[in-house]
Amino acid sequence: QMEDPIQLKEEGNKYFQASDYEKAVQSYTQAIKLNKDKALQAVLYRNRAACFLKKEEYAKAASDASRAIDINASDIKALYRRSQALEKLGKLDQAFKDAQKCATIEPRNKNFQETLRRLGANIQEKVNAGGALRIQFSTDLRVQKMFEILLDENSEKEKREKAANNLIVLGREEAGAERIFQNNGVSLLLQLIETKNAELVLAAVRTLSGMCMGHKARATAILHYLGIDNICMWMSVDNEEISLAVCNLLQAISDCLLGQGKEEHHGKEEAVVLDTKKDLRMITMRLLDMLVSKKVSGQGRDRALNLLNKNIPRKDLKDHDNSRTTFVIDNGLKKILKVVGQIPEMPDCLPLTENTQLTASVLLNKLYDDLRCDPERDNYRVICEEYIKSKIDPQDMDKTLHAIQMVSGVLQGPFDLGNKLLGMKGVMEMMVALCGSEREIDQLVAVEALIHASTKLSRATFIISNGVTLLKEIYKKTKNEKIKIRALVGLCKLGSAGGTDYGLRQFAEGSTEKLARQCRKWLCNTSIDARTRKWAVEGLAYLTLDADVKDDFVEDEPALHAMFELAKTSDKTILYSVASALVNCTNSYDTKELVPELVQLAKFSKQHVPEEHPKDKKDFVVKRVKRLLKAGVVSALACMVKADSAILTDQSKELIARVFLALCEDPKDRGTIVAQGGGKALIPLAVEGTEVGKIKASHALAKIAAISNPDIAFPGERVYEVVRPLVSLLNTERDGLQNYEALLGLTNFSGRSDKLRMKIVKERALPDIENYMFENHDQLRQAATECMCNLVVNKEVQERFVADGNDRLKLVVLLCGEDDEKVQVAAAGALAMLTAAQKKLCSKMTEVTTQWLEILQRLCLHDNMEVQHRGLVIAFNLISADKELAKKLVETELLEILTYLGKQEDDPKKQHIINVARDCLTRFMDYGLIKPLSQA
Repeated sequence: QMEDPIQLKEEGNKYFQASDYEKAVQSYTQAIKLNKDKALQAVLYRNRAACFLKKEEYAKAASDASRAIDINASDIKALYRRSQALEKLGKLDQAFKDAQKCATIEPRNKNFQETLRRLGANIQEKVNAGGALRIQFSTDLRVQKMFEILLDENSEKEKREKAANNLIVLGREEAGAERIFQNNGVSLLLQLIETKNAELVLAAVRTLSGMCMGHKARATAILHYLGIDNICMWMSVDNEEISLAVCNLLQAISDCLLGQGKEEHHGKEEAVVLDTKKDLRMITMRLLDMLVSKKVSGQGRDRALNLLNKNIPRKDLKDHDNSRTTFVIDNGLKKILKVVGQIPEMPDCLPLTENTQLTASVLLNKLYDDLRCDPERDNYRVICEEYIKSKIDPQDMDKTLHAIQMVSGVLQGPFDLGNKLLGMKGVMEMMVALCGSEREIDQLVAVEALIHASTKLSRATFIISNGVTLLKEIYKKTKNEKIKIRALVGLCKLGSAGGTDYGLRQFAEGSTEKLARQCRKWLCNTSIDARTRKWAVEGLAYLTLDADVKDDFVEDEPALHAMFELAKTSDKTILYSVASALVNCTNSYDTKELVPELVQLAKFSKQHVPEEHPKDKKDFVVKRVKRLLKAGVVSALACMVKADSAILTDQSKELIARVFLALCEDPKDRGTIVAQGGGKALIPLAVEGTEVGKIKASHALAKIAAISNPDIAFPGERVYEVVRPLVSLLNTERDGLQNYEALLGLTNFSGRSDKLRMKIVKERALPDIENYMFENHDQLRQAATECMCNLVVNKEVQERFVADGNDRLKLVVLLCGEDDEKVQVAAAGALAMLTAAQKKLCSKMTEVTTQWLEILQRLCLHDNMEVQHRGLVIAFNLISADKELAKKLVETELLEILTYLGKQEDDPKKQHIINVARDCLTRFMDYGLIKPLSQA
């Protein structure tokens, strides 16, 4: 008897070739018992599985093949033999999966492809049986078919595109994502990515994103299978679509690891998910490495910065854990500083886009704001100071330039920290000295740094006394447009900040229009790079404070279109500058009202009294607004509102809201604003931003809501989002016009549907509307009453009137007796609907005030037919509600009024009034309280 497993294996092979399967099994079984080598053990099990297949002992064949696969998961012979055994056992879905894995490992093997087709056909027959198996088989087949088409180089383009889109859709569905995952889909998707065909790469990455969403276990498995290094490498490519798609994939994975995104799918898979902190730190470190790698494209660097911006700082400052931020500061702050310190004009610059450095500055700001205490902020400052100091070298001007550029970058981020960095020894002096350099690159960097530094008046004073002369010289002498435009903006900014003799006025020599024309010329010159043209926009943001400049600017349509086009770029400075220029052009900034007495006093004491420029008067402002609307300003603003929150600051939102409010002033323009997307754009502005910005946006929404068809202005579910901003204006701290137009908007909404009425009630607007019904101001009282007239159609509102212990009904009855005809119309309408809907209110009406009968009779005799008709409807409701109440009324002068009206001859103009009066008399007769005329 042999004791060598290898010899026993060879013996078993000979028996198998001789078709003596029983003896072959005996040899392999003996070898399995004696063997201790894992690799050999797998071979022995798969060989014995082959014997069992020949003997038609399929369960044993499947079992042995599984043991071989447990040792080596990619053992293709064992996988195929198990597939054959499972097929014979009727387990077609499992057989299909094993055959699919074989085809993945050897895609050109025709035997495997044939097996897949045969199994597919057999499964299709079972699909018709219905139920859960049907869905599972169907999905598995679809997945397999899609991958076959995508991996076949000879497939038709149209079929490939369809398969790619279907795969993406399937990956977004939980059941579909799980079937792809269980059917070796991640490996197949990786194969698609490795083809480097852009279309296939996009389809694969988007499918993976869908599979990761809301499923922590699957997302973790995909992260480890693909590898973070591969993911970052794909994101680094110079292809915007692919880079963005991979960025979205990494965001989906991060959302799962952070416990965000859609609802988690809980189950047994949760138990195998380890602590996610290690994976999150691994992702963070790779993203930080991308920032300083020359192999990464500008697009890729932007994606890495955006992911850090979105995932590192806390979403809610109430959450005390800012460990992700402190980790990035300790391990990556210098890398972020290196990015902001890059100079695109220098040969050693990393690949950048126009937005890279500004996005890095935004990240610096977010990280600084996320720190919780002074020691953490001090650590941040010390890292910055030491890194910048290491770059300052009087003997190496290029190195020093990077240091100044870093300071400039920090000034665009955490400004207070940037201000401290300016105080470092020699920094300000170096900036001023570089302005006087002969090298254009030195001037370019220094001028930009001076502009950012001059935002604070304390620093501007130093620059005014040291740098203005240099800026003026640079502007006049340089032939480099990039430097010239920056010098101009610097002078504009200093003139605005300092208000001194060194400022803009002295430099311009009274001709700001000339400088503005130059800015408009640069703005329209598309041959100049966008980074330089943005400075022209910033210059105009300052220059349009001058009334002559703003008037000329809105007449220059090419310049407006160029500015609107630039506003579509993701640049925080451009957005703010465009919004500022538009605020200036529409005069939508706050102005102090001059008290006449103080003006006279100032003139008497020979002090200067600022006078309104003729072109700042209303007629000129209206003309400018019309020009802007014609040029397409609404579309530009709507596009700006869609910008990322890191780009669109709260200050920019407020400026945009101010412009929208100015544009909505004329009711005739509101249709145009709605048609160009203004209504939709205003909703987020009314919800997020500064308090002033939210009020301005809400007021603009109120103006639109007051006169527009809500179904057109705010289609679909969007209309419900507008209710809260309107209700927020029903506040005594808001001015009368805001209150009034909000009430008009709510009146319009409450007349559309009961769902909208319910939304208004849920937003707790009812008490505020009631308060305005008491107002002394006629228009506010009228608007509130009209709104209530529409709201009382709602059952919940009616129940509030029925409830004991409130004066709501009394208020409406008394308003019916008001002298103001419009208030009477609205109040009578409300009372008519209430008494028609709730019989209890009919008897309650006679108890709330002793004046009820007098008021009712006045309504029924009113000169205004609309009021009269509503009064008669109320009378009919009271008579119909209760016989006892009808007895009371028949004994009053109301019977004479009804008789007089009922006897009148038919008249088309007031037939509706005559008919209601006759209905009242008929009801009296039904009760037997009066007799018909023929019986009297």
